[in-house]
Amino acid sequence: MIDLIVSQGRVADREPRLIEGAARIARALERKYGLTGRRVGEPAPAADDDWSVSLPQAEATLTGLGRAVAESVRSASRTVLVSNTCGASLATLPAAVREHPDLVVLYVDAHGDFNTPETTATGYLGGMVLAAACGLWDSGHGAGLDPRRAVLVGARDIDDAEGDLLAKAGVRIVPPADATPARVLDAVGDAPVWVHVDWDVLEPGHVPADYTVPDGLLPGQIRAILDALPPDRLLGVELAEFNAPLDRALCDEAVAVILDVVAPAFEN
Repeated sequence: MIDLIVSQGRVADREPRLIEGAARIARALERKYGLTGRRVGEPAPAADDDWSVSLPQAEATLTGLGRAVAESVRSASRTVLVSNTCGASLATLPAAVREHPDLVVLYVDAHGDFNTPETTATGYLGGMVLAAACGLWDSGHGAGLDPRRAVLVGARDIDDAEGDLLAKAGVRIVPPADATPARVLDAVGDAPVWVHVDWDVLEPGHVPADYTVPDGLLPGQIRAILDALPPDRLLGVELAEFNAPLDRALCDEAVAVILDVVAPAFEN
């Protein structure tokens, strides 16, 4: 059984089409697989604000998402979260880890998202998500992920201070050139798996996303990784940061790419 959860409240969104991007993906998944998703949060305008402002502003949405994921993990065979930003995972990763402490998180992202309030140069909440889940700072929405059970896949844009934290914490990094199913399966071992995908991990031009970085993964690489994961150990998938184009045709093309990439999570 697939349990679909859709984040529709602002969580540090700096662009106005991220909430709509999550909604578009969710509607496409509902049509294709006959699902009915649970919407969490009320939309609010994007803003270029600091984490100290955006975090309390997102309190209700994050609390709702954490509750929804905890309930889903206990009752569903697989949880799929479609979120506007990576910031939603401040609540969802700890919720999943509470239910499965031995979980390995594949964090498929161009960035490390391992800054803290002390190291962030931008103040962007989305760049601090994995560090919070690993307990390096207190977001107010839990932690519990052993950093040695976090695997960054496709990361290639990491701040110096962030890189130091990742190395000290023992987070494993699989760069794009090494992101093969065999390498990822070796990193996962025999543990249950939770996959987080930020679409900026892709080579720019495939799926519109914020903070794109060249030399990324191709859509087929992510699909091959999902296809290789043992279905009985894939507990959850998070899809974040689709910046939906205003052009309908371009938006539909990007959604089609996304649905093809994540098909193994729904069909295996």
